[in-house]
Amino acid sequence: MKHDDAPLLKPGQDNAQVLGMDFHHPVFPLSALAILGFILYALIYPDAANAHLTAARGWSIEYFDWLFMIAGNLFVLLCVALIALPVGRIRLGGSQARPEYSTTSWFAMLFAAGMGIGLMFWSVAEPVAYYTDWYGTPLNAAAHTPGGASAAIGATMFHWGLHPWAIYGVVGLSLAFFAYNRGLPLTLRSAFTPILGERVRGWFGHVIDIVAVLATIFGLATSLGFGASQAAGGLNYLFDVPNTIGTQLAIIVVVTAVALFSVWRGIDGGVKLFSNINMVIALGLLAFVLVTGGVLLFVNNLWHTALAYANHIVPLSNWIGRDDTTWYHGWTVFYWAWWISWSPFVGMFIARVSRGRTVREFLTAVLVVPTLVTLVWMSVFGGTALDQSAAGVGALADGISDVSLAMFQMLEHLPLTTLTSSLAILLVLIFFITSSDSGSLVIDNITAGGKTDAPRGQRVFWAVLEGVIAGILLYGGGSTALGALQAGAVATGLPFTLVLLGMAFCLVKGLREEQRGLVGARLA
Repeated sequence: MKHDDAPLLKPGQDNAQVLGMDFHHPVFPLSALAILGFILYALIYPDAANAHLTAARGWSIEYFDWLFMIAGNLFVLLCVALIALPVGRIRLGGSQARPEYSTTSWFAMLFAAGMGIGLMFWSVAEPVAYYTDWYGTPLNAAAHTPGGASAAIGATMFHWGLHPWAIYGVVGLSLAFFAYNRGLPLTLRSAFTPILGERVRGWFGHVIDIVAVLATIFGLATSLGFGASQAAGGLNYLFDVPNTIGTQLAIIVVVTAVALFSVWRGIDGGVKLFSNINMVIALGLLAFVLVTGGVLLFVNNLWHTALAYANHIVPLSNWIGRDDTTWYHGWTVFYWAWWISWSPFVGMFIARVSRGRTVREFLTAVLVVPTLVTLVWMSVFGGTALDQSAAGVGALADGISDVSLAMFQMLEHLPLTTLTSSLAILLVLIFFITSSDSGSLVIDNITAGGKTDAPRGQRVFWAVLEGVIAGILLYGGGSTALGALQAGAVATGLPFTLVLLGMAFCLVKGLREEQRGLVGARLA
């Protein structure tokens, strides 16, 4: 399709209007039926579901590790190239388009939707786990040694730095470009019009969108379920609140209720508000740990973290001849599959709030800035945790006993423990809210055929469904059922890797056509 042709798709083009709803047929009903079927399967046969889906996840990681690694490396190189090349000047929405949100609010929403919640737990737990050989060490580095500490913080940065954000960047930029510059609906299928043409309206497009919906809602429900368990563990650790199924369900209900409020108010009145609150609390907690941990120590940790990342990014990106298979498959390849399975949700949300940005501005904000922020965050929290573990201070000296408690065990040995730990719990809960509400908006966007003004009730439906799935599985099957859901979400990473590679090809093709058109217009 040439950029000056009429679009093959229009938002809501194949929608059905039923009972006040405005949804895409057949994406909405088939997605809902597939979700219902999986819930019943996981509830009735939790052990079998967990075994089958865990086997599927393990098979994809063991036999296609090379594909995940190659794709992740290609996405980083592509994003860097697009920042540097002349196509970086292309503006999403056309030369006259201007951003809808301030840079601060925009970045806050990007980060909150992307991985804020994960950083709360893994910035402390992950480097300590690698340093103490909790489940293998990166590149078989010797545990409890200075070299092991360098490998631990370098590997943690590798998992949370350029590579995951490049995955999100490719998806987000593809969706934004084809929606705002080609007039197509903001759904995943739109990015494939250069190679699918008219077939994008058929079952090829339906399958892409349905799988995106399933990966998104399963990933969100998994995070909400496990997150409720983790938050309840924190409350129990700090305030002796019983860590029971009732407490966990109460947390899910509260988070879902606030997310409903946010979804009802939309991006401006809800998602942006909570994202900005998130950023303020996160910066406050970061500053406190930095100052109380020692500014000079932070500067030293920042230097060592940056150096460790630079030294380890190339060997950790290699997939040939690795002899640290346990760690490599259990951590890196698992992470890549997880990030890819989350990319439809995060990428589409990023695209939705990024109209008016240039390609260069978009990728700098999505790739470079989050990596620098993560570098600082890891240096403060991960560096402090490693220092405590190496010095034999507190529970972290013995390694990781419970991931959900690692952050609180680190804060326990800093001043004002109760206050900072309470802020950490609050931050976790708000991160859950921003993930839930932004995810609901994304799912509604896909199932409404790319319409961003579908009835509010549809957004509410998806937000409620996320909480219901997490609550039902937690109550009916516990961690086994939630583990099956997570394994299912990660298993979608394999087919989505192929989808993302095709999307990257279409993006490059589209940007080249757009650049030629702009050059031709200037010469005319």
